[in-house]
Amino acid sequence: MSKITLFGATGTLGSRILDEALRRGHSVTAVVRDPAKIDRDDAGLTVVTGDVLDPESVAAHAGGQSAVVSAVGGGDGPGHIATIKPSAESLVAGIRTLGAGAPRLILVGGAGSLRNPDGSQVWDAEGLPEFLLQIMHAHGDALDYCRTVDDVRWTSLSPAATIEPGERTGTYRTATEDLIVAEDGSSRISAEDYAVALLDEIERPRHIGERFTVGY
Repeated sequence: MSKITLFGATGTLGSRILDEALRRGHSVTAVVRDPAKIDRDDAGLTVVTGDVLDPESVAAHAGGQSAVVSAVGGGDGPGHIATIKPSAESLVAGIRTLGAGAPRLILVGGAGSLRNPDGSQVWDAEGLPEFLLQIMHAHGDALDYCRTVDDVRWTSLSPAATIEPGERTGTYRTATEDLIVAEDGSSRISAEDYAVALLDEIERPRHIGERFTVGY
């Protein structure tokens, strides 16, 4: 089983990634600002205090692990949006100091930079609210940064256009740069199946050094 360090474990996606990892018997170190926010008692879970924006804190909790997962997103407001790219930079900087044998880095990404079937990008759609556009472009900036990194094994996982809590089916489709669209024209994935895909990638690496996406 893998040893996983998880940043952002209290959010919508982070909590489901935590659930899925523990469900599979992995050992998870959840790094949070306030440990009281994780009120659960699992044999495979260790909760510690740390800061994703501090490379020294990242390195302290990443050493000896198989993978570091960042579920840092922008759903909690403008202050959180502003941390998306800096957190990616901090995670890379911290992992980089660990040298040979450093863990993989897997980032929760965004859907905005994916290509629609007509060749446009998701964030080009008319009528998108400004708040959502800011989140999309922040994730895009983080992805652009990761694509300059060649000395840390990174992966970014973009969701479908719509991701929300739902059913864990254990099934999904993958692509790299193209938005996954169903026959009815929808593009969606449950938060639970997104977590399944992320843990599958940890267990069976297929996308080191690139972005991939999941959907139904």
